[in-house]
Amino acid sequence: MSFRTGYLAVIGRPNVGKSTLTNRLVGAKVSITSKKAQTTRHRIHGVLTTDEAQFIFVDTPGFQTTHKNALNRLMNRSVTSSFADVDVILLVIEAGRWGGGEDAIVKMLPADTPVVLVINKVDRLADKGELLPFIQKVAAFHSFAEIVPLSAEKGQGTDQLLKAVAGYLPEGEAVFEVDDITDRSERFLASEILREKLFRNLGEELPYGIAVEIEKFETEGELRRIHAAVIVDRDAHKAIVIGKGGERLKRMSSDARKDMESLFGGKVWLETWVKVKGGWADDERALKSLGYD
Repeated sequence: MSFRTGYLAVIGRPNVGKSTLTNRLVGAKVSITSKKAQTTRHRIHGVLTTDEAQFIFVDTPGFQTTHKNALNRLMNRSVTSSFADVDVILLVIEAGRWGGGEDAIVKMLPADTPVVLVINKVDRLADKGELLPFIQKVAAFHSFAEIVPLSAEKGQGTDQLLKAVAGYLPEGEAVFEVDDITDRSERFLASEILREKLFRNLGEELPYGIAVEIEKFETEGELRRIHAAVIVDRDAHKAIVIGKGGERLKRMSSDARKDMESLFGGKVWLETWVKVKGGWADDERALKSLGYD
């Protein structure tokens, strides 16, 4: 039996569970998650290697149709440009939900790339009898190569998804080493882990104008020394992030450090502070300096 290797774009509107699915399939946390839309801002490769195939999942930002600043335009370009570079497209939707976001994405799908519809969060359907009629309904919107219902959070149906897509991957040698789980550096992963804690802990208190910049990343044996700046849009936001007596920032930094140590397999010394850069999310130069390309 020949070995197969291929790239699979994981796309969908914001907050449908694309990053949760990528992490579940890879078996490690390579993409950050939160209940807040637009958590994923970069294309991230998550790698799963089995005896028969290497799956290279391209986790993309949620396709944005509401906000029109430079950051969101850049993220939308990241989604559409991924179409040209992959062998399979996984369009992720929520069970029971199909709307304008999905309609907009379907119109952009290439005709020559197999598209697998992934119906996520089926465990949240109050009436499981609604699933089959919903599958029949959405099947009419596009000529999907496969339709796979699952729960990324629970891990239900993910094995079936891998079996369904494996045959669409081209024959070829592995691109990554067997133990590789992502193409991203530890420096990048550190910034994403801290940003996840900010998104999860600040909730609706802080707008989307927040980013993380790793100013220094040093390795001393098994110890990693990381200096991270939290970028906000206004002075008022700085106080929100820091919290009373600095307790909020300390707590989020501590949570981030623990996740980094778990992922990197070694001790982490993390220092964080907050900077104000007004209008950064609509400034192409500022976006580039923060790693958005």
